[in-house]
Amino acid sequence: MRDFFSMARWMPGLVALLGYQRAWLLADLRAGLSVAAVALPVAIAYAELAGVGAVVGLYSCILPMLIYALFGTSRQLIVGPDAATCAVIAAVVTPLAAGDATRHWQLVMTMTAMTGIWCLVASRFKLGVLADFLSRPILLGLLNGVAITIMVGQLSSIFGFTFDESELIERIAATPNYLSLLHWPTLGVSLLTLALMLACRRLRPQWPSSLLALALAAALLWGVGPERSGIAVVGAISGGIPEFQLPEFPPGLMRELVLPALNLAMVSFVSMMLTARSFAAKNGYDIDADKEFRALGMANLASAFSQGFAISGADSRTAVNDANGGKSQLVSIVAATVIALVTFLLTSPLQYIPTAALGIVLVMASWSLIDLRGQWALRQSDSAAFWLAWITFVSVLFMGVIPGITLAVLLGLFQFLRNVMRPTDQLMGMNEEGVVHTLGHNEEVKAVTGVLIYRFNSPLTYFNASYFKRRVLMLINGEQAQPNCLIIDAVSCFTHQDISVMSMVGELHKELRRRGIHMVMAGRRGQVSHWLQQAGIRVGEEGILVYPDLYQALRMTRCYQDRPDPAVPQASGEDTGTAEPDRERLAPAPQWVES
Repeated sequence: MRDFFSMARWMPGLVALLGYQRAWLLADLRAGLSVAAVALPVAIAYAELAGVGAVVGLYSCILPMLIYALFGTSRQLIVGPDAATCAVIAAVVTPLAAGDATRHWQLVMTMTAMTGIWCLVASRFKLGVLADFLSRPILLGLLNGVAITIMVGQLSSIFGFTFDESELIERIAATPNYLSLLHWPTLGVSLLTLALMLACRRLRPQWPSSLLALALAAALLWGVGPERSGIAVVGAISGGIPEFQLPEFPPGLMRELVLPALNLAMVSFVSMMLTARSFAAKNGYDIDADKEFRALGMANLASAFSQGFAISGADSRTAVNDANGGKSQLVSIVAATVIALVTFLLTSPLQYIPTAALGIVLVMASWSLIDLRGQWALRQSDSAAFWLAWITFVSVLFMGVIPGITLAVLLGLFQFLRNVMRPTDQLMGMNEEGVVHTLGHNEEVKAVTGVLIYRFNSPLTYFNASYFKRRVLMLINGEQAQPNCLIIDAVSCFTHQDISVMSMVGELHKELRRRGIHMVMAGRRGQVSHWLQQAGIRVGEEGILVYPDLYQALRMTRCYQDRPDPAVPQASGEDTGTAEPDRERLAPAPQWVES
C-alpha cells in the first residue's frame, strides 16, 4: 500500500493508466492518431524556427509525451514544441552559436536541460503558485508580441529571400527593399500551401490541414524536383534513434543560458497551466500545479536527453485531443508511438517538404496566438491590466523576445508587490440592525460614534507595515472629531508573526495612547495576544485590548459604553475570527456581511 501511495505521489499519470477503463480505448486511439497528424508538421516547422534540423522537432515530441503521460496530472494536456518556447530558444542561442550548427544544437539541448532543472527546483519548493504569477493581461501581451515576431521572421521563408537584420523593427523597415529579391516559385508554393490549409479548415475542419498541405507541397516538389525549381526544402533527414552526445563548449556559455532558461521555465509553465486548467475545468477534474511543474521539468530533461529542444503545453494539440474525445493519458502514448514510427522508418518523404510551406504553417500557428481585440478590450474592464498588457506587447516588439519576457516577469512581480504593499482598505460601520458593513456603499450604514473600525485587506508584513501605520493615522486625522477608540479587524491582516509588524504596532499604540485613543484588536485573540506579548507589548486594560471578533470589541470596549443597548450586539464568546452578533436581541438575526 505504501508503494502505491508513493507511486501516486510521483507518477499520478501511471496510477490513472492502471485504472484505465476499456470503454475509453477507441476514443483514445482516434484522438492519439489525430494529435499525431497535427503534431508531425508542427514539430518540423518549430524545429526550423528553433534553428535545428527537422528531425530534432520529432525527437522533441516522442520521449516528452511519454514522460508527461506518466508524471502529469492532466488527462488531456499534450506537451510538445511550442511557438513561444522555440522563439525564445532561437533568440538566445543564435548569437551564442555564431553560425556553428553543431554548437547551436548543443546549446539548444543545454538550455532545454536547464529549463527542466529550474522546473524541478520550483516543484521541490512547491512553487506551483507561480502559475498565477504572470497575470493573464501580461501573458496576453507577451504572446501577441511573440506571435508577431514569429510571423515577420517567416516572411523570408515565404518570399524566398534572407533577412540580414536580426531585430523585428529593422526587419519590418527593410522588408520593402527585399521585395526585389522575391522568388516567385517559392511564393507560389507558399500561396498554394495557404490556400490548401484554409480550404481544408473551412470544408473539412476535422482533418489535419497542416499535414495535408505539407504532404501535397512535398509531392509537388518531388515531382518537379527541388533542384530545377530552386525552391528550398528541408533536405535529407537522418532518422533513427538519436545518439546521445554531451555538449562541448566553455562553461562561460552555460552561464549565459541560466537566466534565459529561468525565464523560459516560467513562461512555459504559466502557458501550460492556462491550457491544462481550462480543459480540466471543462471536463470536471482537478490538476496539481506542483506536480505539473515536476512533470514539465521531467519532460524537458527527457527532451534534452533525446537531443530535442524545450517543450511546453500545446494548446492546439490539446484542443484536438479534446475535440476527438480523448479520455486519458493514453492519447499521448499513442501519438508518441505514431511519431516514433515516422521518425525511425518514414523520414525519406520528409526531405521534400519546402521551407516556404513550413513558414506558412508557422504563420498560421502564430496567427492563432494573436488576440489584439481581447488586449484592447481590457481598457473597459481594467485600465491597469490594459496598460500592463500593452507595455509587455510593445516591449517584445521593440526590445526583443528575451528582454520582453524578462520585463513581463518583472511586471508580474511589481504587480504582486503593489497589491500587497498598497492594498485596499475600508472603514466599517453598522446599520440599524447591528450588522457590520463597509462604509460608503449603503446609506443605512453609519459610523459608530467615537469609534473608528478599520480593515486592511492584505497580510501585514515588513514591507507594508509603515504604510499601514500612515493610513491609520491619516484616517484618524481626517475625522471631524477625534475618535476615542480604534478597532482593527485583525482577521484580514494579522496572518503571521513578523517582528517588524509588531514593532510598528508598538509605535502606533504609543502614538494613539498619547492622543488618548484606545487601540483594540478584533479577531485571532489567542494568536494576536501571544504575538504582542512576545514582542513586549502590553495586552489588556493598560495596553492593547484584544477580543475574539468585532462585535465583542464593540460591546466590551469602554469607548462604546454610551451606545443605547438595542443596537449593541452580544459577544459570541468564541475565538473563531468571525463575527456572530446576538441573535436574541437583534431581529432578524444578522450575520457578517460586507457590502
